[in-house]
Amino acid sequence: MSGAGGARALGYAALAALAALPFFLSSYFQHLAVQIVIWSLVYTGWALMGRFRLTSLGHGAFLGVGAYVPTLLWNNYGVTPWLGIPAAMALAILLAMVVGYPCFRLKVVGHYFALVTLALGQVVLLVIVAAREITGGSLGMTPRAVGHSWYALQLPDKASFYAVALGAWLLGIAAWHWVERGMQRPALEAIAEDEEAAAAVGIDVLKEKLRITALSTGLTALGGALYAQYLMYLNPESMSGVGISLQIVFAAIAGGMYSMFGPTVGACLHHRAQRGAARAVRHAFRRRRQYDLRRAACRVHHLHAARHRGLGRADGGAAEAAGPGHARGPGGRITLDSLRRF
Repeated sequence: MSGAGGARALGYAALAALAALPFFLSSYFQHLAVQIVIWSLVYTGWALMGRFRLTSLGHGAFLGVGAYVPTLLWNNYGVTPWLGIPAAMALAILLAMVVGYPCFRLKVVGHYFALVTLALGQVVLLVIVAAREITGGSLGMTPRAVGHSWYALQLPDKASFYAVALGAWLLGIAAWHWVERGMQRPALEAIAEDEEAAAAVGIDVLKEKLRITALSTGLTALGGALYAQYLMYLNPESMSGVGISLQIVFAAIAGGMYSMFGPTVGACLHHRAQRGAARAVRHAFRRRRQYDLRRAACRVHHLHAARHRGLGRADGGAAEAAGPGHARGPGGRITLDSLRRF
């Protein structure tokens, strides 16, 4: 078997394994798998720009557009998400063109381009919060529930949504492969190295930048739409803004933004870190609670011992032994109020 044929067979086997994965997982791990696949798509979308030194710190804006537009169309006009999601992707691409065209035309690059995109992410967050009558503001909103419905993209189980998310992720991988194998990659690499030199050899710098930006933002909006449909809850802080934008950047870089499956690895690492952090916090609170319970038990023990040994005066020895601020209840008994003051 040739090397190309072996690689193709290995790819098909990996795809079959991914498709069959939900049937071997519990409900909780299916939930994790759906989230990993969706975020892999989002990180792949960002890496399409990041690998060519178009460092965007505002992809949270396109994630938010992708999340809110299908939900608003469904809640207000009954438009199925199957139509709302392409509309959201188109609106996200339009927003990217409105911001990107003047930046690329005026050669806003490097740190300055990153700052422009950072501001864009925050502006979208503020707009979502300000339009509280429409979007629910900082309290968030939920898509109108109709039960299990493919028309409304409200699927009966996690395995079904995993299949949809996996298809979207494969679309992102196909987009990466198209860029990698097409004529775009050499042109974009030349632009990343030196725009002036690239323009001198006949590369349309503005056109190439706009094309890769449109592809990147469209995939990010698609991921945002699927994420909102899966969670059935939208919150501006988790769907847009600086925080989510930086999460996208760091996760894609951590996994490897120059590799086709690097962003997917970044999604796995991010979720692993999230679970580890949550476990550490729970462990810390549990240890603190156990410490407080042991401390309270020691106090009760000393109060009980002081009372029966008769330390000090008969009516106040235990209180003095227990320390300042302690008082007995009626009849010299230790009450809950006295323990709280203690």
